[in-house]
Amino acid sequence: MPNPFEPVPFESLPEHPRLPHPFFTLPESVIDVWTEALGDVPTSVRVVGSGPPLLLIHGLMTTGYSWRYAIEPLSARFTLYIPDLVGAGRTMSPEKPCTPEAVSEWLRALQDRLGITGCDVVGNSMGGYLAMIHALRHPRAIGRLLVVHSPAMPEPRLWALWAAIRLPGAQSLLGALVRRDPERWAWKNVHYWDETLKSREETREYGMVLATPEGMRGFYRQLRDMMDVTVMRRFWRSLESRRDAHCDFPIPLSLLYVRQDPMVPPRVGRRLAYLLPASSMTWLSEGSHFAHVDATEAFVREVERAFPR
Repeated sequence: MPNPFEPVPFESLPEHPRLPHPFFTLPESVIDVWTEALGDVPTSVRVVGSGPPLLLIHGLMTTGYSWRYAIEPLSARFTLYIPDLVGAGRTMSPEKPCTPEAVSEWLRALQDRLGITGCDVVGNSMGGYLAMIHALRHPRAIGRLLVVHSPAMPEPRLWALWAAIRLPGAQSLLGALVRRDPERWAWKNVHYWDETLKSREETREYGMVLATPEGMRGFYRQLRDMMDVTVMRRFWRSLESRRDAHCDFPIPLSLLYVRQDPMVPPRVGRRLAYLLPASSMTWLSEGSHFAHVDATEAFVREVERAFPR
């Protein structure tokens, strides 16, 4: 393996990933999910496996494809529900603000449509942050939650990004930068401990939504609305208030973070563990923000530990 996070040139990416996976063989359903905030959202969902339901929520810049290497080992124990988030992949992006509160309502409606309200959930990155907000708003919607290297703390660089994305002309400028070469943008902004796991298959999957005007508007709304740092600050303060009041998180919570990550600093995990003393914390020494991709065995072990039968 090359050095951790050592990039493979875009021009040298193989057509297909060096490790096989079953993601594109899974049957895809598109179901209508209606909420008052977002209206009717045709939502892409893949379902596979047997056993209790487990909802997998991906993060920013990715799709349900992100879980590709965990599908086989997890589907032996769980029935996996793998959606594309609002504005990502094959799920429509409504022309409405996609705030964390709105996405929480969409998640609740999605769970109702699938018949999995109260199921266990794994959320990566932005998906884990949204799942924590969802659990605080609707404690009965989630049984147990595993958060994988999610942002949650309103750090200075997130404030800077949020301020920049709200400047006049920011949406047009972002669109011009990304749509110049969406696949290269995806390659540049997703980082793995082992970068040889990347392929053109992956860059096509993550870049396809960015290649259309509608998809770019959805991506912009994810940055502007889902990652609204004023909402994150309120979320963080709510966790501080709960700790001060000796009030645990409303559902069993497990945290999985890695010690090196160019996307979310590990200090976020340390601070979360401090604010949520009843949660369990696991650290990985080798792996990235996407541990389910490049530390799959360790990730699967943590899922099994977090959700014992």
